[in-house]
Amino acid sequence: MSTSENDASASQLIDPAVQAELNRLRESIDNIDAAVVHMLAERFKATQQVGRLKADHQLPPADPARETRQITRLRQLAQSANLDPAFAEKLLNFIIAEVIRHHERIAEEAGGTTASRAQASGAPASGS
Repeated sequence: MSTSENDASASQLIDPAVQAELNRLRESIDNIDAAVVHMLAERFKATQQVGRLKADHQLPPADPARETRQITRLRQLAQSANLDPAFAEKLLNFIIAEVIRHHERIAEEAGGTTASRAQASGAPASGS
């Protein structure tokens, strides 16, 4: 039996009032999911601008000090919102890794990575 068939047969056994409440809550969850996606899209628009600025000024894609501050801040926000801080940290680490990947790509498109520019100039490359 498929998931949709399971859902259909389960909904036939559920009290209509309970089903209505489930539907209401799920609709709310769907709306929140849509808002999260839109907020992430806005965040990535801003980080793309940061990536271009970094590439234009030959700055490294990663900023470990800022990342540490952001993780600390997000853990505190999560705790005050009764969200598991470890989960919030995992989510931010995932987002940060994706941002760094984007910044590396932008730097390559702008004329090479910081490491390749450093090698071309004879300077040592930064590891961050």
